[in-house]
Amino acid sequence: MKKIGLLTIGQAPRVDLVPEIKKVLGEDVEIIERGALDGLTLKEVKSLYPGENDEVLVTRMADGTEVKVAEREIFPRLKEKIKNLEAEGINTIFLACTGEFPSFDSASLIVRPQKVLHHVVSSLAEGLTLGIIIPDERQVVSAKERWSTVASKVIVEPGSPYAGMENIEKAAKLLATSGVDLVVMDCMGYTLKMKDTVLNLVKKPVILARSISAKVVSELI
Repeated sequence: MKKIGLLTIGQAPRVDLVPEIKKVLGEDVEIIERGALDGLTLKEVKSLYPGENDEVLVTRMADGTEVKVAEREIFPRLKEKIKNLEAEGINTIFLACTGEFPSFDSASLIVRPQKVLHHVVSSLAEGLTLGIIIPDERQVVSAKERWSTVASKVIVEPGSPYAGMENIEKAAKLLATSGVDLVVMDCMGYTLKMKDTVLNLVKKPVILARSISAKVVSELI
């Protein structure tokens, strides 16, 4: 059986994510899950909370509890988990986060959803008004800067995938009234059901990070 590593910035297992990934990859692929926060208590994770000048990452504990962590705290933990997966003979690793990270300095194939999304959307977004849904209010400025490199007009709305569908609906309704042409759901936590909700409210094409990234992984195995 073919194997890939799935590396989350939160805790494994990701019961909210892996079933949808398996539908894309097929049942003959074994997914070895690891998380940057594996083995930590909620109290310990709260010590990794982002400061005023930190890049914010939003993820979940194994029990589904939403947590926010500083990117600088997560990056070295991800590097350690990559080394662990490589030691197990895994050389294709799916990073389950759309955040921007420095190079992992690894010989493995690492699928980075942020790069996948950026390149796909840049091929489509010329002349369009781009709508972006991200998990947290503190990510709005950096998301707008990042996506403004591929579209002349970018509208960003926060809506956490870990805090109830009403957050997603609110973001979608705001984008619907803003005249966007294309929506990007810029977090691996957003589900196919959430995509359908946004599609029904905005009435415009919606790109989902987890599914489009999984399709790239499927080409590698």
